[in-house]
Amino acid sequence: MVQQIRSSSFQALKAPGTETAGQPLLAVAGPFAILGWSADDFAGSISPSAHSLFGPRGVCLHPNGSLWVSDTGHHRVLGWHSSPSKDNAPADILIGQVDFTKEGRNGKAAPGPASLNVPTGICAWGDGLAVADAWNHRIRIWRTTPSASNQPADIILGQSGSGGVLANRGDDRPTAATLNWPYGVAEIDGRLLVADTGNRRVLIWNDPQATGQPADLVLGHATFENRDENAGGDVGAVGMRWPHGIAEWNGKLAISDAGNNRVMIWPSMPETNGAPCETVLGQSNDAACDHNGASYYPASTTVNMPYAISAFGESKNKERLIVADTANSRLIGFSPSANETGAGAEFLSGQPDFASKGDNRWGLPERDTMCWPYGLSVRDNVVAIADSGNNRVLLWEVAR
Repeated sequence: MVQQIRSSSFQALKAPGTETAGQPLLAVAGPFAILGWSADDFAGSISPSAHSLFGPRGVCLHPNGSLWVSDTGHHRVLGWHSSPSKDNAPADILIGQVDFTKEGRNGKAAPGPASLNVPTGICAWGDGLAVADAWNHRIRIWRTTPSASNQPADIILGQSGSGGVLANRGDDRPTAATLNWPYGVAEIDGRLLVADTGNRRVLIWNDPQATGQPADLVLGHATFENRDENAGGDVGAVGMRWPHGIAEWNGKLAISDAGNNRVMIWPSMPETNGAPCETVLGQSNDAACDHNGASYYPASTTVNMPYAISAFGESKNKERLIVADTANSRLIGFSPSANETGAGAEFLSGQPDFASKGDNRWGLPERDTMCWPYGLSVRDNVVAIADSGNNRVLLWEVAR
């Protein structure tokens, strides 16, 4: 029998004495519920079922009380009528496969309005739901949250119909109506924002109502027809390399540019194509792009491939920015005072201090460890984390 080694016996990799522990971002007691994992089976089963997960990359705590997860490796979306309060609760609704025991891209069939190929970002869209169906190069939108398994989407963006699945509809260059590996979605004040990652841009729809509808605005490029990395030039305040997460924070727009190891901040919702960001978190200036600030060790001021962001607060203007610092296997939090480029995080969970990194703190998974967190969602005082490398979702209260 192989002896289970607890992660507490491992020393997290860090530069001693260089960073503080920071304030706890999430409750020190750990998650109150974990989906897809149990302490008795720390390796977990990835065989598809109503309660298993395989590399989930997106999660949505819907305002109506339901929970939705992009179970990416199984090419499906799982839904719970109400957010679970206990470990390993089985899902109620299935989108993308014929039953809970099946998997495969597009259900191993022709693509259609109920199929999925590497679903990633997921968010509430009004009373409904928006899902980034990344490798089908489209966004699927339900006007109300699905009430039955494999309920077809009402609107598809990025393609002209439910059978289209080609990047940029088969063209070399994008348009305002096409997508290439869209990984992130967010709703902000009635607008739908999409991280069109393969085209190195973020698209904004003011009011998407029809399949194939073009976007109204683009960030990352001056026009809709460009897709070059960093807008075809050096790293700066306009271009992007790998946009992924999107959030409203304290009245500002925040976008995680994972490929440039930074979070870009606009003071308000941009109104012109290619508007430059005002400040950057994770780098000392907007021309820098190295992970962990070109250091082996992380710090409170650096990140390594931040894929997801969200915000927490008591009012509409969410005060605390939460960043999934994915490759450092940690979450960090910024207060509103972090209003200058290079500002440091004040809050931390997943590692003992800001200089530490390592998947599951260089050990086996425990309730309060993470391995490549990819997705975030916040509702009230609860944060949902798509803990992708551990094949699970964590439901965790914010520290008080």
